[in-house]
Amino acid sequence: MDLTFQERTALVTGAGRGIGKAIAETLAESGVNVICVSKSEASCGAVAEGIRERGGRASARAVDVSDGKAVAEASAELLAEHETIDILVNNAGITRDGLMLRMSDEAWHEVLNTNLSSCFYWIKGVVRPMTRKRWGRVVNISSVVGLMGNAGQLNYSAAKAGIFGLTKSLAKELASRSVTCNAVAPGFINTDMTSALDEDVSKEIASRVPLKRLGEARDVAKMTAYLCSEEAGYITGQVFTVDGGLVM
Repeated sequence: MDLTFQERTALVTGAGRGIGKAIAETLAESGVNVICVSKSEASCGAVAEGIRERGGRASARAVDVSDGKAVAEASAELLAEHETIDILVNNAGITRDGLMLRMSDEAWHEVLNTNLSSCFYWIKGVVRPMTRKRWGRVVNISSVVGLMGNAGQLNYSAAKAGIFGLTKSLAKELASRSVTCNAVAPGFINTDMTSALDEDVSKEIASRVPLKRLGEARDVAKMTAYLCSEEAGYITGQVFTVDGGLVM
């Protein structure tokens, strides 16, 4: 099924690599004008340039998503330039793994600010024009660890679980304005982080997945693109796992 987008503009955070890059590229392939955001100007710039080289529409913006003031300033400037941002995909995230008894306050706050607070900052920054237009899509990228937990990832799991509550509450607040809000929870996905794992470790992880393999960033991107499309207008407040059956 070809997805329908009517001259929409999307903002994708963490678009410089991995899942965010795949989401930006997938939306662009459907004709969406994509604003690629990441902390690194070089990485999001390269993704935007690649999209343009393939005939798509894209621009790049370097923003530290954990900085509420920086996000507010960027949101105001981008809305002045684009009038309305119709689609927001909160994908930016980091890991600072470690057991709870050894975890520093810095590691806790850094992950919570980047993975969870950033969602709040961007939503506050760009959603109001969606409500006036009475059309909008917010998709927050979480993780299956937010559903099942993971030893050594207390901060990451807490942030990703927080995204579920944020998503469901926002969906209820925005529903009367025809703005939907959903979450996607990837499982084990082939990204830069997983590619660094030892082969035996990768095989052990894959053995825990009912489909017996790791997913691809494109798998997550396709689900996200659907939730951003016209076809998903009656879906809101939901969490969709893309995990090969890991969480049932």
